[in-house]
Amino acid sequence: MHSIMKKGCLALAAFSTVMALQLTGVSAQTKLVMSSWLPPKHPIVANVMKPWAKEVGKVTEGRVKVRVLAKPLGPPPAHFDMAVDGVADITYGLHSFTKDDRFLRSRIGQFSFLGDNATSSSKAYWNVYSKDLKAQDEHKGVKLLGLFVHGPGMFHNNQREITKIEDFKGLKIRTPGGYIADLAGDLGITTQFMGPGQVFEKLSRGVIDGVTFPLEALQAFKLTKHLTHSMRIPGGIYNTSWFLVMNEKKWSAISDADKAAILSISGEVFAERAGKAWDAADHAGIDYVAKSSVKVSDAPEKVVTEIKKMAAGYEAKWAQAVKAQGMDGAAALKALRSQASQ
Repeated sequence: MHSIMKKGCLALAAFSTVMALQLTGVSAQTKLVMSSWLPPKHPIVANVMKPWAKEVGKVTEGRVKVRVLAKPLGPPPAHFDMAVDGVADITYGLHSFTKDDRFLRSRIGQFSFLGDNATSSSKAYWNVYSKDLKAQDEHKGVKLLGLFVHGPGMFHNNQREITKIEDFKGLKIRTPGGYIADLAGDLGITTQFMGPGQVFEKLSRGVIDGVTFPLEALQAFKLTKHLTHSMRIPGGIYNTSWFLVMNEKKWSAISDADKAAILSISGEVFAERAGKAWDAADHAGIDYVAKSSVKVSDAPEKVVTEIKKMAAGYEAKWAQAVKAQGMDGAAALKALRSQASQ
C-alpha cells in the first residue's frame, strides 16, 4: 500500500510540474513548420531561412523549434494566406503575389531606383515600412517577423538589346506582378505572371522572351542558355517586397521571453541577413553570367530618363493612395531611398 501511495504521489507531482511549466510557457516545446517554395539550394533558403530557423532554436534554448520543409505546402502565391489559415506556421513570399490591395503600402519596396545593393535596401525597407507605414497593420492574421528586398532588378531577354524605349514593345516578359507588371505594360510589354520555378520551362519553349529578375536568378534557375541580353539600371528597374510571417495564434502561444528572443534575430537583423545573402548571390551571378554568352549592358541615358518619367507617375499615384490612409508616402519613399544609399 505504501508503495502504491508513493507512486501515486510521484505521478501527481510530475503531472503538477508539467502543468505548471506549460502554464508559464517555460519548458513546453513549440514545434513550428515553415513552408518553403524556393529551391532548397536557393540562397534565400540555404543562407537565410534555414539559418534563421536554426537560430530560433538556439535563442529560445530549444523551446521553439522551426522545421523548414523541403517541399511547399502550396503554390507560391498562396503562402501568405497559408500562414493566416494555419496551413503552415511560418511562410515567406512576395507581397505582389497576392492579388488584392491589402498590401498597398508594401509597394514602396517595389519601385524603380531604390538602391544598388540588397543589404542597405532591405534594412531601409524594414525600418520605413514597418515603422513609418505601420506594416503590421497590413499583415492581418499573422505576426510580421521580417521584410526584405532583393538586389537591383534587371531586364533580361533573348530577342534584342534595349537601346531605345521602343525596344521594349512587343516583348513577352515574365514579371512578379505588382508595380513592375504595370510599368512593363506601359512600355508595351506583354506581361505574364508565373512562379520563378516556371521561368526556365517557359523560356526554353519560347512562351516568353525574357524575365525581370535580379542577376542571381540567372544562376539560381539556370537561365543563361535561353537569354541573350541583360540590362542594368542604377538602383534597379524594379524591386520586390518580401515578407516573413508566423500564424497569429502560433505566435500568441509562445512565451513572452521566447517572443523577445525571436524578435532579437528578426526585424532589421533579419533584413540585413537576407540582404547580405542576396548581395553575395548577385556577386556570384556576375561571374556566372560572365562565363556565358549573355551580353550585359547599362541602360542608355534616354531609356533611364523615360522610365523615370513613368515611374514618377506611379509613385505619385501610390503616395496619394497612402495619404488617404493618413500617411505620408512621399516622405516615406524619400526616407527609404536615403537610407538605402547609406
